[in-house]
Amino acid sequence: MEQYDVIIIGSGPGGYVAAERAGSLGKRVLLIEREHLGGVCTNRGCIPTKSLLNGAKLYRHALESSKMGVTADNVRFDVKTAMQWKSETIETLRSGIKFLMKNAKVDIVEGEAIFVDAHHVQVSDTIYEGAYLIVATGSSPVVPPIEGADGPNVVTSDGILEISTLPPSLVIIGGGVIGIEFASFFSAVGVKVTVVEMMREVLPMMDSQFAKILRREMKDVNFHLGAKVTKITPTGVVFNDAKGKQDTAEGALVLLSVGRKPNTKGLEALKIALNRNGVVVDDQLRTNIPNIYAIGDVNGRSLLAHSASRMADVVISNLFGSKTMKMRWHAIPWAVYGMPESAGCGLTEDQAKEQGKSVVTATVQMRSNGRFLAEHGKRSSGLCKIVADASTNIILGIHLLGPYSSELIAQAATIIEAELRIQDVKEIIFPHPTVAEIIKDAMFAIDQHV
Repeated sequence: MEQYDVIIIGSGPGGYVAAERAGSLGKRVLLIEREHLGGVCTNRGCIPTKSLLNGAKLYRHALESSKMGVTADNVRFDVKTAMQWKSETIETLRSGIKFLMKNAKVDIVEGEAIFVDAHHVQVSDTIYEGAYLIVATGSSPVVPPIEGADGPNVVTSDGILEISTLPPSLVIIGGGVIGIEFASFFSAVGVKVTVVEMMREVLPMMDSQFAKILRREMKDVNFHLGAKVTKITPTGVVFNDAKGKQDTAEGALVLLSVGRKPNTKGLEALKIALNRNGVVVDDQLRTNIPNIYAIGDVNGRSLLAHSASRMADVVISNLFGSKTMKMRWHAIPWAVYGMPESAGCGLTEDQAKEQGKSVVTATVQMRSNGRFLAEHGKRSSGLCKIVADASTNIILGIHLLGPYSSELIAQAATIIEAELRIQDVKEIIFPHPTVAEIIKDAMFAIDQHV
């Protein structure tokens, strides 16, 4: 029986990062993957969607570039070529992950992992022994119990990435991150898109003011909020609107985008504690079994690729390093790569007030920023909002809406992580002209209200 210092089940951005970190420390590591290296993020999530979205953005820029002196004739979007680009990108990244594992001397086994006990995992006919197990099995799309959900015109976020032709119309059930990104992509390339969302607003983690503006900017998308789908038909969906009145939305294709569920199958044999969100873990990702850890989507604490990678760092550090590292959940940034982009880190104004904090806020228009205005014009929308503690001046949250948001939010995460005050950020020198200056401008704007 082969013995390892650590066995990792799942090779997504949590699993492969944990494997690389432990392998680089000279530990004997086994990484088990039942499908493709990279997990959902590389193969069916972050990377393929961003590949397609970038193509759609280039297409829209070409159509709208004449106001800046660039005229493009006969501009077309070809979905087959876009899908080929997506596939090539995925293959390149898979190869890169494989190289990382080889460089860190990580053993890779392909197949379904069966948990035998707290130290043994079986794949096919072979049993492997590990001092520690790290569960990084990820999550899968939720298929709600709606009549017609198994129809041939219905896909999840997995299936929609494999289409070869654009549908003339699309109904998206769910206005979360996945729903908004696909709504942005398909509407940008000429598909008639309808989003049906059960909540009162899309993107519940977003500042409520920003969510309304984001919907307004997505002019080619028809939104139904507070609406519950009761049936999926061959021509679309039937739903009850916010007032309880029955209505319909037509779509040649229906996308189910109502969330994801943790992949916990097989963990029951180990008697690992579970709740409705997934595996129960503490801030160091420990389960109720001392030598077993759970990272990424499977624990349900933060379903983001970068969260999973940070969890991997925390676990490996605590197993083979300082043993003092823990997750700081409040400082995890999020980003939605739609049109427009949006991002945030920390508390929204509503969340801060719900926690009983005395807050002060300021919102600055991005079109007041020199580079933003030069590249996007005065009719483009963009916002930066700061939420701060009125008594300590510590920044509680930073929220962005508009182009570049996904890149700028890393600076916000640094500010939140370091618990910087308004005056601390005001003293930082930002390069000019950059859109990042909007964060500093917002600090000066908020300082006028303190």
